[in-house]
Amino acid sequence: MQEQINENLKKIETWKRVIFMLVFAAIDSLVKLLLWLVILLQVGSVLFTGTANANILTFGRSLSTYHYHILLFLTFNTEQLPFPFSDWNETAKLEQLDKP
Repeated sequence: MQEQINENLKKIETWKRVIFMLVFAAIDSLVKLLLWLVILLQVGSVLFTGTANANILTFGRSLSTYHYHILLFLTFNTEQLPFPFSDWNETAKLEQLDKP
């Protein structure tokens, strides 16, 4: 058992993933802040114009999907690195999977 733990601790791939996870945890904090800004902008749009802003809706959906992609990586549900280490299109593919 101890040998297996020592072997696992020596794997470079695991440590690389841990570093990427820390980077994406920081990026995730910024994404959450942006999502709150989108929420506030939409509330303002609805209060002043009576309708949601279509551009903010599109951006909010894309940002939410990116947040989801980060969470999938952080929870080991995917090995695919989110943007900026992969194309934004990879995140967009997740959005297409969510649509009925």
